[in-house]
Formats: sequence, C-alpha cells, structure tokens
Amino acid sequence: NGYDEPALNAAERQQQTALTMAEEDDAKIRILQSLRGKICEAKNLGPVSGQNRQRDLCTFCTISLDQEEVFRTKVFDKSGSPFYGEDFYFEIPRPFQFLSFYVYAKGVFQRDLPVGKVSIRKDDLCKYSGKEHWFSLQPVDPNSEVQGKVHLEMRLNEVITENGSIGQHLLLSHSFNGCNPFVSVVRSDQKKTKVKKKTSNPCFEETFFFEVTRSSSYSKKSHFQVEEEDIEKLEIKVDLWNSENLAQDVFLGETRVPVKVLRNDLTHKAWYLLQPKGNGSKSKSDDLGSLRLKLTYIEDMVLPSACYKPLCNLLLKSPDVKPISASAAHILGDICRERYEVVLPMVRLLLYHNRFVPFVSAVAALELDNTQEANTIFRGNSLATRCIDDMMKIVGKSYLAVTLKPVIDEICDSNKSCEIDPIKLKEGDNVEVNKENLQGYVQKVFSLITQSSSSCPPLMCDVFRSLRQLACKRFPGDPHVQYSAVSSFVFLRFFAVAVLSPHSFQLRSHLPDPEISRTLTLISKTIQTLGSWGSLSKKLSSFKETYMYDFFKSFQEEKCIEKVKKFLDEISSNVNKESSGLEDAVVLKEGEVQKRAQGKKRLGKKNFKKRWLRVTNKELTYHKHKGKEAICIINVKNIRAVEKLDESAFNRKNMFQVVHSEKPLYVQAGNCVEASEWLEILGQVSRCNEGRLATFHPSNYTGGAWQCCKSQSSSAPGCKPCTATMLANLQLDIDCDREAERLFSFLSSNDVKLHNMEDACASMAVYQGPQREPEEYSKFTIQEPKETFQTLKQLRNVMEELQRQHDTRSDTTAQYGSLDNPIVGKTS
Repeated sequence: NGYDEPALNAAERQQQTALTMAEEDDAKIRILQSLRGKICEAKNLGPVSGQNRQRDLCTFCTISLDQEEVFRTKVFDKSGSPFYGEDFYFEIPRPFQFLSFYVYAKGVFQRDLPVGKVSIRKDDLCKYSGKEHWFSLQPVDPNSEVQGKVHLEMRLNEVITENGSIGQHLLLSHSFNGCNPFVSVVRSDQKKTKVKKKTSNPCFEETFFFEVTRSSSYSKKSHFQVEEEDIEKLEIKVDLWNSENLAQDVFLGETRVPVKVLRNDLTHKAWYLLQPKGNGSKSKSDDLGSLRLKLTYIEDMVLPSACYKPLCNLLLKSPDVKPISASAAHILGDICRERYEVVLPMVRLLLYHNRFVPFVSAVAALELDNTQEANTIFRGNSLATRCIDDMMKIVGKSYLAVTLKPVIDEICDSNKSCEIDPIKLKEGDNVEVNKENLQGYVQKVFSLITQSSSSCPPLMCDVFRSLRQLACKRFPGDPHVQYSAVSSFVFLRFFAVAVLSPHSFQLRSHLPDPEISRTLTLISKTIQTLGSWGSLSKKLSSFKETYMYDFFKSFQEEKCIEKVKKFLDEISSNVNKESSGLEDAVVLKEGEVQKRAQGKKRLGKKNFKKRWLRVTNKELTYHKHKGKEAICIINVKNIRAVEKLDESAFNRKNMFQVVHSEKPLYVQAGNCVEASEWLEILGQVSRCNEGRLATFHPSNYTGGAWQCCKSQSSSAPGCKPCTATMLANLQLDIDCDREAERLFSFLSSNDVKLHNMEDACASMAVYQGPQREPEEYSKFTIQEPKETFQTLKQLRNVMEELQRQHDTRSDTTAQYGSLDNPIVGKTS
C-alpha cells in the first residue's frame, strides 16, 4: 500500500488542479470576436503592370487579420469588374489591428500579383457594420505590410560625466513578438541588435544607452529633471527587420516612442504594436478600382454563466406565458422586428433548453388567428416564420448534407448546359438537349427529397406536426391546409433555398459560377412549384415565363402530388422515429492540414506532410487526400486532451496536439482561425470523455526530455493546466452564455422601444375605450397590457442588473501596454 500512496496523491493533486481551474473558469470573462459579411464585387480594377492589363485579369480576393490570410475566394475569369458574391463567417481567435481585403491577379507562370487592398482599423469596423459600402483600393506597399508587437523597457538615468557636469542617459532594452529578425534602434544615432535566427518570437534582451543632453540654460546643481521643452521633440524609433543573407532585408514594422513619457528613476515597460513605415509610398487609389463589401464585426464581453441566469430563466418560461405576446421572447422579437439577427440567438437558446417547439407553436397559433385565408398561410415574414427558418438552418444542416450534397456536387462539377430560355441560349446550344439535362437534374433532386423522410431530424418533425395540427384547427373545412402548412416551410424555405444558394448552407465552399447558378435557379424554381400545395392551374399560373410553363407541364403532376403527400405525411406524422440524421455520424469539420509524422527527427520539412483531417461526432481520421480511405482512425472517446502547441516545439505557427491512447498527434492548421476552429470542435467532441487529462505538455518530447519542462520521463504528468472547455451542444454548436449576451446587447440598444412599449401598455390599461394609439404604439403586439407590462418590468430589472455586472467588470480588462492590450505605436 505504501507504494500506491504517491500515485494516489498525484491523482488527488491532478483532480484538485482541475477543480481549481473549473472554479477560475466560472469567474472568467471571455472577449469573443466574430466577423460576418460578404465580398460582393469589384469594379474598374486597374492594371497590375503595363497598359490595358485589366482586360487580362483573372482575380481573386483574400481576407487577412493583419498579415495572416484567413479566407480566400475562388479565382474569377478575365474581368475588370468581377462579381465575387462570397459570404464569409469566422470567429476571430486573437487580437488584431487591421482587417484587410486584398485583390490579386492570378499568375500563370509567376506569383500572384497584388492589385490593391482595403485595410480597416479594428476600431473603425463599427462604422461599416451591417451595410454595404464601396471602398477604394489602396496600393499594396511592402512598407505598410506589418504585424506583431515589440516589448520595450526604457529609463532615464541621471549621470555625472568625467568633467563633473550632470546629464542623462536613456537605457533601452527590448524583445519582439519573423524568420531571422533583428532590431534597429534610432534616435540621432542608430544601433542594431544581433540577428535571432528562425523564430517569429525572438527575445533579444539587449540594452542600449543614448545620451540625452540638457539645455544650456539649465542652472540647478541638485536632483535633475528634464524639462518638457527639452525632450518634446525627442523620440526613440524602433524598427524590426527580417535578415536576408543574399537579398535586401525585409521591413517588419516600426514604433516610435516619445522620450517625454519617461520620468527619472522610473522604468517604462510596455508592449507596442508595430506600425507601417512612415515614409511608405503613396499613389492614387482611383487608378486601382474599388471593392464593395458588407461587414458585421461583433465583439462580445461574455460574463460568467451565473450572471445570465435571470435573463435565461425569463426567456425560457416564455412558452408558458398566456398570452404568448406577453412573454419575454415575443417582446424581444417584437421590438427588434427590423433586425433579423435578433431571432437567431433566441432560437439557439430555446433549442438548447428544449423549449423551442412549445414557443414556436404558441407564436404560430397567434399568427394563424390573424390569418383570414388558408391559401396565405405562413406567407409573411413573421416572428414564427423567422424562428422556424433559423431552426431549420441549425438543426437541418446534416439533413441537407446527406440529402442534397452529392447531387449538388454532381451538378456543379459536370457543368452540363441546362438553359431553356430561348433568349439566353448560347450559340451551338440545343434547347431540347438542355431541357433533357434540366429534367434529369430536377427528377433526381425531387426524388432525393421525397425519399429522405427517414433522415429528417426529429425536432423538425415535431415542429411540422405542430404546424399541421394548428392549421387543421384554424381551417377545419380545408383538407389541403394541413399539407400547405408544412410544404411552405420544408420545400419553399428549406430545400428550394438550399438548392439556389448551396454555399450559404455549407453544401459548397464557394459561390457557383454564373452558368451553374443559372442551372440551380431553374431547378429551385421547379422544385418549389412541385412541392407547393395547390391546383395544377394555380401552379402553372405561378410561372411568368412561357418556357418555364412549358417545362413544368412535362412532369406527371399526379405522381408528383402523391410523392409529395406521402413525404409530408411521413415528416409530420405522430409516429415517433427510431433513427434520425442527427444520431448518425455527422461531419463536424474537415480540411487540409500539415501533420507531423510520428517518431522521426524533431526538425525538418520531411517530418510534415499534407493530410486531409476529418472529425465526426464518432471519430477523428486523416487521409492522404480528400475522399481517400483513412490512414488513421482515432475514436473520439479515446481523446484525452486537445491543446495548442508552443511555436518553439517545431518552429511552426498554428499548431495543436491531440493527446489520445497512443502517441500525440501533432497538427498544423492553415491559419489562426482554422486552428481555433479545430481546437474548439475537438475539445467539444471529447469534453465528457473518461480519462480526460488535467495537465499537458505544451511542447514535444525529444532528446530524452520534454522541451517545455525538461522532465526526462516520457510519461511525466503535464506541466501546464489543460484548457477548460465551455459547455455547449456540439451538434447544434450553441454557447448559451454568448447567446444570452447577444440578446442583452439587442435589448440594451432598443431601450427606447422598451420604454415606448411600457407607455403603450400603461395607456391601454388606463383607457378602456376605442384605442387611439400613436403610430409608434401600433407596431407592438399587445393583447394583455397588464401581463405585458409586468414582463417588461421584469426585463428592465434583469437588464439593469446585467449592466451593473458589466460596469463592475469593465475595469478588469488587460492593462494598456500589456501583452494582451498593447499600445498602438506612434507613426511618423
């Protein structure tokens, strides 16, 4: 037993460490950044070199956080005004100064050439949020392409020279946060550090001395203070360079620090963000063209979970409030009805807590009460339809992938002509052949949809069943309304939209080419009509174009109706399904990475190979290429930790490790966004595994020791605590605290409307005669003013408390000048 005691104590210490970390995590504030938007189009792109070169341009766009590329569009054919139409969304995992959009001309036998760029400071992103703007392209100047930060330590020392006079010395030491960097420090004379090879995080630890002379008029003989006018014009300029042996050194950035920030005997220590070179070349941006962008940058300060409990409880009891219009969730949708992004966090919160179906059923019932004709059921853009649309996008993601992705890939890759509009036919096209191609695709898509009921997620089936019952109850004399209530969502708002825009539903990585988009538009129109419920004459009358009218008549209407009816019955019946798409293996993420080969030398490119990494809710695999058989399969239940790897381990950025029952798997992602996404998803999928580690090694084991802690045992416990993974619903990817913070933000920004709604309730409760409401009041749905006013009062109390929590924690942000909050360096 004596031999087991040390092991037991070690296990207890590890468990205690994990508990301490969990407690610290509960009190932690998270700053979460995200960017959503669209690269719309460019116009009048200027020549890259030479005259009239724009006619030969095949261009593409990239997005960079500072100088790190995180997104790239596909290449567009020769055009001086290309339409990109690429949507993007990603979480931003680190601090940044600039968000930049580059336009490149694709090189055939040489490197890609920059046409121009749009760079927006992080602080200016809010000016453009949510709206489209045209931006003039600026020249891509090497001296302006900077990133990183430098840590400086400076002090003014009083010295007595050999002749007895009093003067001052400036002491400066620094480190840099790639490559082969060195520092050049300039005041009136220039001094240079040694070169640090093969690292982007060098630590120089070199000290330089500069003499700061006092003014000749100074007469004091005691303790010396430099007067403001003496040092007003003095500054230290620090340049960072990448040392090139055979070529010219590459500029990495600079910062300028005024000497007046210093005081005698006080050391100034701070991190500074590097800035572009002050004398960077300028040229007319009008010559380079412009870029139309739509951007929405969001930064959430997410508080500990306990802070959001009152708000969540108020929202989650909404389905039980009578009438539903007096509930907190309905009020939120009512006051923010112009802002479509408000509904999504509310839907996600309700989904996570299994409160979505009762809420949307109550909201749909309210809408049906105000619907006078069965043929207009769920046609508007109401709170009910928006909630169900967002739910289908979240819950039905894997359902779409299983049902439509193979045929969408076939359509996009085969590139068959399907144009049936005589006006748009190209020379040499045969309209009958095109019609046959289109008919084949439509029949294939239609069959896949109508045979997919077994893959429809149970939650969607529950909603459809509720809609069907509500519609029958509202219009008991109409035998068709039970089908139109369901088809208006599953065909018109789900499948038809996904066929039309596959890139918006992650079915394709990029916007399809114009010809493919046209084919998908024709298929979507036909599917939408085939799936709608109504008479043949009504369906035919929905087509304005004669060619579509003739094309639709080629389908056997009766057989199609029977298939649609059977499908709608299956996805909205009372029969509980035993299996669903969500219970099958769902691909959570896949992509190309660099994987380190196991058990070889520590350094050298031969140790890293390109591999296709793929994670589902059941296993992690890597393959030689996409679509090939797996080289290695790791059951996600065997994953014990997923953590970042120090750059020093292999001199590579964006690396992470998957610790499992065998040797750790070392992987390098393409950029910081990709690395963050892999860490998040792998961490979530393995969060509840037995045997999860409490500590890990941030470096690798080589040469008989761990490079991080120098422990010589390969089985030694980790030297750093593991990252605590936030609780989330993996398949729905929901972070409840973040959703609650988003809702609080929307409520706060609509405080005036909340006041107006309170006034409307008070007015209606006091004045019982015919309502003569101001126009502002008529925008609200108020059935029971007293109930609604009571909920508004509760919302107000919750918001005030949350705001107080924000105010008390706002001073806990990183100190200005720290590593996490560096000073924005001065530029010339």
